[in-house]
Amino acid sequence: EKTVSFSETWRHKRISVLHFLHPSPSTTSRLRSRLHRVTLRNPSAAGMLANSSTGALHGGISRPRSSPFRLSSSHCCKLPVSPTCSRCIGPRKSRSRALSLLLPRKVATSFGRVRASVQDHQVPESVAVDGAQFFPQYVSVKIPYGDREILVETGHMGRQASGAVMVTDGETVVYTSVCLDGVPSEPSDFFPLSVHYQERFSAAGRTRSSLADSLIGHYAQPCQRASTMKLRYYHGQVLSYDSLHPPDVLAVTAAGIAMSLSEVPNTKPIAGVRVGLIDDKFIVNPTNKEMENSVLDLVLAGTDSAILMIEGYCDFLPEEKLFEAVKIGQDAVRLICNEVAALEAKCGKPKMLDAIKLPPPELYKHVEEIAGNELAEVLQISNKIPRRKAISALEKKVIGILTEEGYVTTILDSGAAESTLDLLEEEDEDDEVIVDGEVDEGDVHIKPIPKELPPQLFLEGDVKLVFKEVSSKFLRKRIVQGGKRSDGRTSNGIRPIDARCGLLPRAHGSALFTRGETQALAVTTLGDRQMAQRVDNLVDIEEFKRFYLQYSFPPSSVGEAGRTGAPNRREIGHGMLAERALEPILPSEDIFPYTVRVESTITESNGSSSMASVCGGCLALQDAGVPVKCSIAGIAMGMVLDTKEFGGDGTPLILSDITGAEDASGDMDFKVAGNEDGITAFQMDIKVGGIPLPVMRDALLQAREGRKRILAEMLKCSPPPSSKLSKYAPLIHIMKVDKEKINMIIGPGGKKVKSIIEESGVESIDMQDNGIVKITAKDLSSIEKSKSIISRLTMVPTIGDIFRFCLWNSGCLFPVCCKIRNCEIKSVAPYGVFVEIAPGREGLCHISELTSTYLPKAEDAFKVGDKVDVKLIEVNDKGQLRLSRKALLPDQASSGDATKTSNSGKKVQKKSARISGKDGATVSKEQSKKSSGGGSSTLIEKSKLVNGEATIG
Repeated sequence: EKTVSFSETWRHKRISVLHFLHPSPSTTSRLRSRLHRVTLRNPSAAGMLANSSTGALHGGISRPRSSPFRLSSSHCCKLPVSPTCSRCIGPRKSRSRALSLLLPRKVATSFGRVRASVQDHQVPESVAVDGAQFFPQYVSVKIPYGDREILVETGHMGRQASGAVMVTDGETVVYTSVCLDGVPSEPSDFFPLSVHYQERFSAAGRTRSSLADSLIGHYAQPCQRASTMKLRYYHGQVLSYDSLHPPDVLAVTAAGIAMSLSEVPNTKPIAGVRVGLIDDKFIVNPTNKEMENSVLDLVLAGTDSAILMIEGYCDFLPEEKLFEAVKIGQDAVRLICNEVAALEAKCGKPKMLDAIKLPPPELYKHVEEIAGNELAEVLQISNKIPRRKAISALEKKVIGILTEEGYVTTILDSGAAESTLDLLEEEDEDDEVIVDGEVDEGDVHIKPIPKELPPQLFLEGDVKLVFKEVSSKFLRKRIVQGGKRSDGRTSNGIRPIDARCGLLPRAHGSALFTRGETQALAVTTLGDRQMAQRVDNLVDIEEFKRFYLQYSFPPSSVGEAGRTGAPNRREIGHGMLAERALEPILPSEDIFPYTVRVESTITESNGSSSMASVCGGCLALQDAGVPVKCSIAGIAMGMVLDTKEFGGDGTPLILSDITGAEDASGDMDFKVAGNEDGITAFQMDIKVGGIPLPVMRDALLQAREGRKRILAEMLKCSPPPSSKLSKYAPLIHIMKVDKEKINMIIGPGGKKVKSIIEESGVESIDMQDNGIVKITAKDLSSIEKSKSIISRLTMVPTIGDIFRFCLWNSGCLFPVCCKIRNCEIKSVAPYGVFVEIAPGREGLCHISELTSTYLPKAEDAFKVGDKVDVKLIEVNDKGQLRLSRKALLPDQASSGDATKTSNSGKKVQKKSARISGKDGATVSKEQSKKSSGGGSSTLIEKSKLVNGEATIG
């Protein structure tokens, strides 16, 4: 940094200034990346520094015609040294290097532009008064937010941030801050924006996070000046959550308000809303409770005049209906933006326009002259890798030629590259420094040094940026004027499609979907509820997803070397979009009780890999035997908004099925998934200041035609998807038990259910509070064993039931239609024995009911472990069972006593079942049993086996 020291006295209106010293090598690297500025040691002298742009001194003091500041032809402002300065006694020649006062970069000027080191920033009065520090004034306003209002507060939190607001909706509170990095970023082809959004569990009173980062990033970028190379940080936190008002879209609006109040040089206020559709009525910013009945979840962000971003999910909503929802959302955004604009005018900070850095216009001319004809030929290469290599080689050629001609410098300084020669220039030995007394009072003259102007210097990073913009310009021009894209397609053309299913023999379902140079390998895995994905949320309710899609994008998919790690934000966002697109076609859990997981691995990528995941995922689901409702496809749409610039008539040109180059060089990336009848998911982000509604409508209609063509190609899949479950897929049996008996199946600490799994060999047993039990196994025999054990545990005995000794032990072949059990004596008492008729269920067989003859003591004839046949003859008010062995003896059966007892407990039981198996046979069971005549029963059976699934309920 360069420091200017003003003398304490202003005698004769002269300014004593220290030499501008060139920084030492040890500090050069530290100083290069910082904004050049002047640090004034005497604040009262701040108004005396010249403003080169207005011709006046800062602070409103006019500069006299005979100014003591003169400029040399080298643009280096050389100032005289006062003889009273401690560093210089008497007149002498300066040996130091002269440095210019630099403006932090240029705004597209000619070489003769003068630069100043101090920017004309307005200091708010609230910042400092007489050396005492104050903070911005607290301001709060209410802004319309659908059918209610939100409270926006600023000035009381985050006062050191460039902009900070706290927004309240009901009892949901979101705090958002915006900061600009003080160090300008190096020239790059990506937008310097970082967004961090966090949902803290403490906001909902929990001790145990969601991604709205992409939402904020999608809409924030188009309204920022792309040439502003300072990194922006958006930090949003949910401080309070009432479980009713969602915080994600509230954070989008809060970020827009904070940006408007900050120094970030955005063009217009922006805001976001959510639109739901309930009972054919659109609702702006619905509550979570209302969203439970909504068939549309649309998030929209924009300005008062245009749309910047939309994202959402719906249940086969027609294009016209979605367009109507977008119009309603845009109207709501306009109301919010108008209020934000009024708030900005009241308490917003001055925009940091001096941070905008544009490449020099001369550089565009040089690049086009060098690369023009060759670039037009390179862009006609249809294959991605050869075209990328050719463009990279051409870029190096351009940089090499400019370097040879002396136009490129490698010095990365936040000051102007044009001033690099001045920074390193030695003062001429013959320069004469005029000291006090040698000139008229009040004047300080600087001797001009005439010299030949050097060529304009450009940074290598600027050359790369300009080359990329020129390449985009040539690509747009070819599409608009020639009517052909790089691969020869028209604007509505679809790349060649190839689809294959059943590639992986051991996977439950697999598909390879290829569209042009974009390819996705989708694999479907079926499992039980334990395979479900657990989702953390702010609500104190555990959430499990029975369907989820995981998207991965390895570097090899674009021919790059690199390692893969945890999923990044892009992969998570693309996977969520594809997941929500496929979710509406899945059957309900009652019909298909499996947990479904789809993995989409991108093996090749040249645009629209998320939509390839939708197409491949749909085929993989069908190959796994999932009874989907219909097939869906996804497509990505692009656009050239201003065609007049490239020789067109000005009508926006919409492109179907865009490639990676068309995405990077175009103005829009609009992903739409669905079938011929409607849309299931959509996402749009743009690179211009907004998309008019009619253009969006045309894009939706053109996307529908593209989906129809893709679906027709998917029907040609060879080999086609399988129509049944894989033999390696698990079998799931569903049975219904008394919900009061669930604890008996679980046992203390889960010991009982673990023993059942171990004994029967099943993979898992899942129980629900409503009495539904799901048994997952690899074979039917394991399922039958576990069913038998659970049936005995949850059995509800009725008077007249007979429990006999089972020859097949626990593997009874008829657990549903009979009451044959392993009845074992568990304990012997003087008055009788206790017999276990089912695991955990015992009854007393009194000594008088053990034999038909007199028995003095029970232990005389029976011992623990004996197997006996008994009949239930009574259930008292406490649920205790009274059993009889004597009733089953031959001499008692003929006497009719058993018949009398049975008739007193007459009951009708009916059970129905649908059992699925691998052989395709169908079983539908209907059992009617009447307790009469010694417990005789009648069995009527019809069966159906389907897909190895067994359902009893």
